Amino acid sequence: MGKPEIFLASGSSARRSILAAAGLGFRWRAAVVDEAFYKTKARAMGQDADAAALALAEAKAEAVGTSPDVSRLSLIIGADQMLSCEGRWFDKPTDLEDARNQLQYLRGRTHLLHSAVTLWRDGEIIWRHIQHASMTMRTFSDAFLEGYLEQEADACLSCVGAYRVEGPGIQLFEAITGDQSTILGLPMLPLLGALRRCGAIGA
Repeated sequence: MGKPEIFLASGSSARRSILAAAGLGFRWRAAVVDEAFYKTKARAMGQDADAAALALAEAKAEAVGTSPDVSRLSLIIGADQMLSCEGRWFDKPTDLEDARNQLQYLRGRTHLLHSAVTLWRDGEIIWRHIQHASMTMRTFSDAFLEGYLEQEADACLSCVGAYRVEGPGIQLFEAITGDQSTILGLPMLPLLGALRRCGAIGA
């Protein structure tokens, strides 16, 4: 029997780039799930950001894994990321004013990125993992913030926290603890280990 096909259940260009850079062959498809539903449910159940991120990652893997044109023996990677700061959860900003408000709140504070990754095969989640990155923003000036928003414009609306550390957003920070793949929302070392154990990549 050949190696199982790998499917990424995400439309994120950053996640696709990470997998491609690691030399993996894979297909991808954006998973459509009601993210607000899962976050509201997690809050109502008293769950933390880790649990919410894992629930979203699992839901996305299932959404793609149950598609009629996807083999039940394929390995579906589901991934999602939450941002929390002092008990508050953040979503991708809805517009530049929302981005401004988020960055004003995060300025001078340390927040956590909760990056969840799961594997789905043949009707069930067979592996799950959560990894964190600690992100400390510097106390940047209002003038810098306005210049940053003008420079990034709509690009920052596609990222939770309104920043891309692989772009100009790196200038917002004074300290970061965590590997790059976790920051970008797909913890690669644990994922590669799980794929090896499943026989999808060479051991």
